[in-house]
Amino acid sequence: MNRLIECVPNFSEGRDLAKVDAIVEAMSTVRGAWILDRTSDADHNRSVVTLAGEPEAVAEAAIRGAGKAATLIDMTRHTGAHPRIGATDVVPFVPLEKFSVEECVALARRVGRELWERYGIPVYFYEAAATRSERANLENIRKGQLEGLREDALRNPDRSPDIGDPRLHPTAGATAVGVRKQLIAYNIYLSTADVGIAREIARAIRASSGGLPCVKAIGVEVKSRGLAQVSINLTDFEQTPLHIVFENVKLEAARRGCTIVGSEIIGLIPEKAIELSAGWDLQFENFSPERILENRLEAVGATSRLAADASNVAGTKRLQPLVDTLRAAVQGHSEGSASRDARLGPHTDPEVSPEEAAEAHLNAAFAAGEIYERLVQLEATAAPSILLDWIILKQAAAGAARSAMDSSEALLPSLRDASTIARIKSGKAEIEAKLSGKPVTTRN
Repeated sequence: MNRLIECVPNFSEGRDLAKVDAIVEAMSTVRGAWILDRTSDADHNRSVVTLAGEPEAVAEAAIRGAGKAATLIDMTRHTGAHPRIGATDVVPFVPLEKFSVEECVALARRVGRELWERYGIPVYFYEAAATRSERANLENIRKGQLEGLREDALRNPDRSPDIGDPRLHPTAGATAVGVRKQLIAYNIYLSTADVGIAREIARAIRASSGGLPCVKAIGVEVKSRGLAQVSINLTDFEQTPLHIVFENVKLEAARRGCTIVGSEIIGLIPEKAIELSAGWDLQFENFSPERILENRLEAVGATSRLAADASNVAGTKRLQPLVDTLRAAVQGHSEGSASRDARLGPHTDPEVSPEEAAEAHLNAAFAAGEIYERLVQLEATAAPSILLDWIILKQAAAGAARSAMDSSEALLPSLRDASTIARIKSGKAEIEAKLSGKPVTTRN
C-alpha cells in the first residue's frame, strides 16, 4: 500500500447489528480497502467503522457502505443520543501516507458526487473539503440535526446541500463528507445519571465555549448503564493530549460532587496519542494494543507481505501447489498477494542443493504460520457474516504451513549440513506452537 488513507464512516445504527453486518460486508467486497475496526453503541444508536487502504478502493468502499445504509436505515424512525443528519452521518477521509490533503479533498468531492448520483443522497462538505467557510465546522451543518436540517434546507439557501436536492433523501437524510486530521473519539463516564452535569462539564471543556483547544464535547445519557457520559471528539491530540482532557473532566466533575468511573476509545487511536499520555491513569475500560491504528495497519500490511513472501520463497515444483493455495486464500484480502515467479527450480536440479530446497520449504512454512497468526489477530474485527470465510482462510494458512514443513522434513535424509538439519528439526515444534497459539521463541 504505497498510497494510504483512512476513512471513518459513521452510520446511524447501533442496535440492529445484522444491519451493521450488512453495511460492513458491502464495504469489505472492495479489494484494496481493509476493515480495521467496527464499534457499535446502542445508546448513541451509532456505529463507527474504520477503513484504510488505497485511496480509490477506500473511497469506493465508503460509497458502497453508504448505499447499503440508505436501503437499511430509516431515519424517520431513528432515535439516539448522538447528533446526526443521515443514515450515513459522516464520511471523513484522513490522508496517511503519500497522499496529500489536496488529493484527499478531490477524492472527497468525487465521493460526494457519487453518493448523489448513485443513491440520491444529498451531501454537505466539511472541514478541509468544505466549499463554504461556515461549513468547515461540522456542528454548523448538524445544527438542528436531521429534523431541523430537513426544514431549513427547503427554505434557506444557506442551508442547502453542496450537492443534491434540498428536499434531502426521504429516509436516508443527508451525509457530510470531509477531510480532516486524525481524530480521537473519547467517552468519559461519570458516577452520576444526571445528564445535566455531563452537559455542564462538556460546555466547560469544549473549545467553542472557551475551554480546551481542539476539544468538542457533549453530555449524553447512557441508559444502558444508568450513567451520564461526556462524549468527546479530540481533533488535535498533540495540542491537547488525552490526559489533559481527562484531568479537566475530573476537576469539573469534582466541583459538581461526582467522579469519573471509566473512559473508552471509540474506533482506533494513533500510537503517538498514547505515548503523549503515558504514565497517566485514564481509567480505560476497553483499551488494548489492537486499538492502536498503527498496530492494525501493520497487521494488515504484514499479512499482505507474508503472502507474497510465501510465494517468493517457493523452492520446488512440489511447493507450487502450496503457493497457489496461499495466494488464493489471501487474494480477496490483500492486493499484495500477487508475486514474482519462483526463483528456485526443482530440488533435483543440480544447480539447487537439497539444503537450498529444504530451506525454501522451511521459509514458506514460517511465512504461512505468520499469516495464520495475523488472521487470528484480525479475527475480532471480522463481521459475523464472514466468520466462516475467515475460518477457511485460517485453515488454508495452517494447512499450508504444515504441508511446507512436511516437505522440508522429507528432505532430511539427503541433507549433509548440520545447521540446516537442526533448523528443520526445531522448526516443526515452532510451527506447531504458532498454530496452537502457544508462546514461541523467536527464530534466529
